[in-house]
Amino acid sequence: METKTLHVRSASQDKGKRLDIFLTEKGIGLSRSRIQNLISQHEILVDSKVTKSHYKIRGNEVVSVFIPPPTQSEIKPENIPLHILYEDQDLLVVNKPAGMVTHPAAGNFSGTLVNALLFHCRDLSGINGVLRPGIVHRLDKGTSGLLVVAKNDLTHRSLALQLKARTLSREYRALTCGNMPSSEGRIEVPIGRSAKDRKKMVASPSKSKESVTLFWVSESFDISDFLSLKLLTGRTHQIRAHLSYLGKPVLGDEQYGGRKKWINHLNLLQRSLAYEVLRVLPRQALHAKKIGFVHPRTNKYFEVESDLPEDISKALKLLRGEKNAFSH
Repeated sequence: METKTLHVRSASQDKGKRLDIFLTEKGIGLSRSRIQNLISQHEILVDSKVTKSHYKIRGNEVVSVFIPPPTQSEIKPENIPLHILYEDQDLLVVNKPAGMVTHPAAGNFSGTLVNALLFHCRDLSGINGVLRPGIVHRLDKGTSGLLVVAKNDLTHRSLALQLKARTLSREYRALTCGNMPSSEGRIEVPIGRSAKDRKKMVASPSKSKESVTLFWVSESFDISDFLSLKLLTGRTHQIRAHLSYLGKPVLGDEQYGGRKKWINHLNLLQRSLAYEVLRVLPRQALHAKKIGFVHPRTNKYFEVESDLPEDISKALKLLRGEKNAFSH
C-alpha cells in the first residue's frame, strides 16, 4: 500500500484556527489525535513546511496531509464470537455485548472488539491507526448495542463525515433512576471532563462541548422510565452525563449515581424492587438499538436494528410486575 496524500487549502474564515482543529473540522476522516500524531511525525505540512499542532492558520495556505499505510498492528486477532447483523465488502454492523471494550487502550489490549474484528476480517480500514482499525465510533464498555465498522478508507471517511454532519443516526434505549420531568424533551447541555474525576463527564460551562440528546418516554414505572433516545452529537458518556445532570441517571450506572446512591433515596417498598432489578442488571441499562446511515457505495439510506439484550429485558419484566416471566 502507498502513502495517501490529501491537499487542503485554508480560507480567510479559517484564520486563527489551530492546525489540528482546522483539519478536524475539514472532515478528512482522521480523528484529532491521529492528526496530532501525523503532525508530530512531520507527515502534515503547511506550504511544504514542517509545523506543530498549535500552528495558527493564516488563510490561503495549502495543508498537505500524508497518510502512511497502516503499520502491522501489535494487537493480536482473537477468536471471539461476534454478533454480526449485517456485512458486505465495505462495512459490517456488529452488536457489541456489554462488558466488551471497543478498542485497545492502556490495560485492555486483548478481549476487545478490535481483537475480534481482526480475526473475523483482515481488511479493516487503517485510517484511525493501528489500535482502532475500522472503528468509526465507539460504545462504552458497559453499553451494549450497534456499531458500524469500516473495511476500507473510503467507507471510513464517508461514515466519519456523516457522523460529523449528524446524519449518521443512532437511537438508544435506557432505563432511568426515577421518572423524567416530561414525556419527551431535548437535553441541550454542554458537557466536559470532570476536574475531580478525569474518567467522568459533567455539565460544565468551561472547557465543554455542545451536546444534544433527544428523549421520549416509552414506558413509565414507579421507580423508573424506559426511554428512547437519539444522539444529535456524540460526546463521551453523553447520554449517561445528560441523564445524570437531570438527576435521573441510567439505572445500574455506578459511575453516575445509578446504583447505591440511587437506592439510598428510595422508600422500603421501592428499594425491594430496585434490588431485584439491579440483581439482573450488573451494568448500566443502556443499549444502542438502531443505527442508520447512507451506504457509501450505494448512496442509499440503510438502517439496522437490534433486539434488547437479555439483562435489560429481564429488568423491564420486573418493572412491569412480570416476576414469574423468568426463573433464576
